[in-house]
Amino acid sequence: MTSDDDARATTAIRDIPEADLDQALDLVHLAFHLKSAEKTREYYRRTLRACTRIGAYDDGRLSGVAGAHRVTLTVPGGQLPCAALDFVSVAPTHRRRGILTGMLDELWRRCAAEERPVSCLWASESAIYGRFGYGAATESYRIEIDSSRPLGLRITPDSRPLRLIDPADAPTVLAPRYDATLPQRAGRFLRDAAWWREHVLDLDGSRGGDDRDGFGAARVVALGDPGEAPAGYAVYRTRGPGENRPGAVLVDELEAESALVAAALWSYLASIDLTSTVRIPARPADDPLLYLAADRDQVRVTGQEPSLWLRLVDVRAALTTRFWAAPVDLVLDLRDPALPANAGRFRLTAGPDGATWHPTTDAPDLSLDVRELASCYLGATPLRHFVHAGLATEHTPDAARHLDAALATERLPFTGENY
Repeated sequence: MTSDDDARATTAIRDIPEADLDQALDLVHLAFHLKSAEKTREYYRRTLRACTRIGAYDDGRLSGVAGAHRVTLTVPGGQLPCAALDFVSVAPTHRRRGILTGMLDELWRRCAAEERPVSCLWASESAIYGRFGYGAATESYRIEIDSSRPLGLRITPDSRPLRLIDPADAPTVLAPRYDATLPQRAGRFLRDAAWWREHVLDLDGSRGGDDRDGFGAARVVALGDPGEAPAGYAVYRTRGPGENRPGAVLVDELEAESALVAAALWSYLASIDLTSTVRIPARPADDPLLYLAADRDQVRVTGQEPSLWLRLVDVRAALTTRFWAAPVDLVLDLRDPALPANAGRFRLTAGPDGATWHPTTDAPDLSLDVRELASCYLGATPLRHFVHAGLATEHTPDAARHLDAALATERLPFTGENY
């Protein structure tokens, strides 16, 4: 046995009971260098209580923690049950002992038992998770609007009235509009009322929403005639001007049924008194705002980064559930060291009417790792980019191009919320 094998043999991987929640949170705070007020700690406790909880115990004490939210993720043309990984922590005294590998092995087993074909995460250290089969599957832009002058747009905004919504009423008022947008982009989460209250709006301020870099509590603006479902909305926070800093608007979320509605909401956000900049931490890479701006110097992309990382736990189920934009018939030689059931040579036959995925002994058209397949799965990254980078091998000319055409989506996938 190696030393990692020895350590894993003496470590028990099992459920974390509710009695150990505080011990688990102590480990999470230790690993991430956190210091939380009791209100925020109670939020974490409540969130972890609702998760699938996996612990690594050494002599009865937690040396590793992993939680997984039971969520539903939109994929092209459908939805999939998903294990959203969170709270992953290993004690600094127990690093490099195979503890993370052991906890993820248990997560794969539970995904199979609960029929969750995919897992996702927000990677605090992206170098770690690629070796476990996770690939960056959505991308986001950070955008800033110079609102010291009126926002110039190339279209006339929707003229229907804007109204402020009480955040307490927002889950009921906004949910129909949010739900209507779900089929338009992959990478989104279905929400219940609790998710709206805690993860999106932070209504009780337990996530620091009433003092986030000086920004206040969430405000909500909606567009549309009173008594009707909103045609669009924005969730935002504001900060007044201070010493050596301008007043600013921070946009958490904006949804609109059309470009005209989006234009009206952006114009409103850029016109709030005593502010001179609008910060947008996460927007789709193909956001219409970038094309609507009359002056691109006024609307600037200030950052570009991977958002949601995806793991195909059951490749067959994942591939046969999503929509395929064009016919494709290819043999893929897939590598998956962590989940051997996914590894091997398979024929993918897919098109707008559905897909099949069967083992075969035929010669491969493409060879790739499950990590790269995950990055392509939602339509964010063309496989040919990985071929050009030497991370996938094309044995048949144009095989990658044909697969890319089949995986293509009308809009790029996007994940704007970090759970």
